[in-house]
Amino acid sequence: MKTELFPEDIRPFILPEPGGDLGYDCLKCRARLQPNRLYYTCPHCGGLLTITDSARQRLHEKPGSFWRRLFDYRRMSNHQAIRGVFLFHEFLAPLIPLTDIIYLGEGHTPAVAAPLALAKEVGVSFYVKLDGLNPSASFKDRGMAAALSYLKYLIRTQNLTQVMAICASTGDTSAAAALYSASLGGSVKSAVILPQGRVTPQQLSQPLGSGASVFETPGVFDDCMKVVEYLSERYQVALLNSKNPWRVLGQESYAYEVAQQFDYEVGDLALLIPVGNAGNITAILSGLLKFFQAGVIDRLPKIIAVQSERANPVFLYYNQPATNRQYVPVTVRPSVAQAAMIGDPVSFPRLANLADLYQKAAGPESFFAVEVAEVDIIEGMIQANRRGLPVCTQGGEGLAGLKKALALGLIAPSETAVVDSTAHALKFMDFQNAYFDGRLAQEYGITTRPELVNRPRSLNLTGPKPDGQTAMSPEDRQKFVETAAKAIAESLGLLETNEKP
Repeated sequence: MKTELFPEDIRPFILPEPGGDLGYDCLKCRARLQPNRLYYTCPHCGGLLTITDSARQRLHEKPGSFWRRLFDYRRMSNHQAIRGVFLFHEFLAPLIPLTDIIYLGEGHTPAVAAPLALAKEVGVSFYVKLDGLNPSASFKDRGMAAALSYLKYLIRTQNLTQVMAICASTGDTSAAAALYSASLGGSVKSAVILPQGRVTPQQLSQPLGSGASVFETPGVFDDCMKVVEYLSERYQVALLNSKNPWRVLGQESYAYEVAQQFDYEVGDLALLIPVGNAGNITAILSGLLKFFQAGVIDRLPKIIAVQSERANPVFLYYNQPATNRQYVPVTVRPSVAQAAMIGDPVSFPRLANLADLYQKAAGPESFFAVEVAEVDIIEGMIQANRRGLPVCTQGGEGLAGLKKALALGLIAPSETAVVDSTAHALKFMDFQNAYFDGRLAQEYGITTRPELVNRPRSLNLTGPKPDGQTAMSPEDRQKFVETAAKAIAESLGLLETNEKP
């Protein structure tokens, strides 16, 4: 829709101008830093940083009804810069001009209602937000759109050349980082560090295809992250993990989209969020609080963090009495929710701070953490796929978390849930096939249930058969077709019709 066709009163706001007063705030020493360079930690005390807008009160000068109407009209614009996560420009990163915004098709992924059969099996109505429908097939594109747009802004304003972007990854971050870096041409090159043997072949192929330098190291993600942190502290690189606060800003768009998709009435929702490095759940909490404080939404939804029992530091922290909680990193064991297999989340300090603020705003019953078993994760993925919803293993983790929350009474059957499926199901189909073949028993402790197994069926045919190279006579082809069709019909138990072709 062209700008001149929007209502006259909303037209001047469709394409936003740069604004706000953004800066880095240290969670530890409370120092504030200017946004004229890329910081990962506070140079004064080493604390973790968040980005805040000291002029955010300007967002409160207009009523929530204005913002709702603006965002709904803006959704109809075909202007590329606001087609993606920057549709929510004023709440996201208003410092960045539209000319510096990178848009590759990210954001506005659908929230799909679970088919009735699946909802009945689970015991509650719920939706799945299919974030695997982002360009690199995961939610990480939301953060990369913001982080690389900011990097593009820095390159222009600070006259930077030949920037090296780097990240540690369990697969999805590397794919997104390499793709968005490649979109800037030769000005940004990318390198990714992956745990050897802990990334699916599909995920490994993505940064390679985007031209990144890929390094495989021994260990797990936490080990890779230590290497990347060492590099970022001693060399001139642009770190693209969620330690980069600009990335977390981009992921706030998930919260804004959920609000918009439910007509800004989210008070009766429960959001199930798989937790790995804790950047995504941090961003979602932050985004919801921003919308609530500005009156865009009038109530806050319930948030439930979900972790595998094999990588569960956040669950262990919140499972302690609130008056005496101690955060302790864990040594992870292999998990089919591979993208969340992180024992020491970089963004944990941000999460603890925001969860506290969230509970103060919405009440103590607004934030919970649950852990789930590996078998429930993989079977949750298979169950959703069998009922028409293609989710990844992290989506299976979210679905398992929904069932666990129901069993614990954290969610009532009368409520509505939203499960975050963070990546495309095809990235993790190796785990499904391994489940079918019984190959998950030793490393993952998962015993296959025969009734869930599905494998290709071979046809043992007699008579002429095509070999893909030699042409068949019409008579032989007809014999093959009849023999194959009868064998399939017999296997499926099909009944013959009386109608002849």
